[in-house]
Amino acid sequence: MKTVNRKADAGQPLPVFSATRLDGSGFRFEGSRGGWFLLVVYRGKHCGRCKKYLNILEAMQSDWKKSGFEILVVSADSIHKATSDREEFGWTFDMACELGEADMERLGLYISDPLSPDEADQRFAEPAVFCIRPDNTVQIAAISNGPSARPDLAELLDGMQFTIEHDKPARGMVIQSS
Repeated sequence: MKTVNRKADAGQPLPVFSATRLDGSGFRFEGSRGGWFLLVVYRGKHCGRCKKYLNILEAMQSDWKKSGFEILVVSADSIHKATSDREEFGWTFDMACELGEADMERLGLYISDPLSPDEADQRFAEPAVFCIRPDNTVQIAAISNGPSARPDLAELLDGMQFTIEHDKPARGMVIQSS
């Protein structure tokens, strides 16, 4: 089994990645447009926990935006699956799909094979949440290897408001020697 070199390190620029917008146009994330950015990676249409989490994000979206955050939600799903979820749940945040494995690896995401054809028809990224500073460096990287471990969005927003108000740096950047 290949080990993944985690690249989305705190205090470092978020790696560039590409996906597809739900209108079919290409999307290349090369940094925020001068403000804070919340990037949420979800497992896909097959994941009930993702839908619950994204429904909470939808309900909190105005609070995040008032705090200066742009929001992007991305998955490896096809346009059809992502659009179907958006329509079913009425999500209004910016969404992208078709995140490829190379980009998942660049972001340091955990990648899973489907357990059955009913779960998914391709490999997918496990959940992650990134808070990106205006200079495109990673303030928070919450990368999970399963659907049950995700940051509470209300707690995260409260912490980010404090971080912004007090201009706190990214944490966890001490490099351990082996």
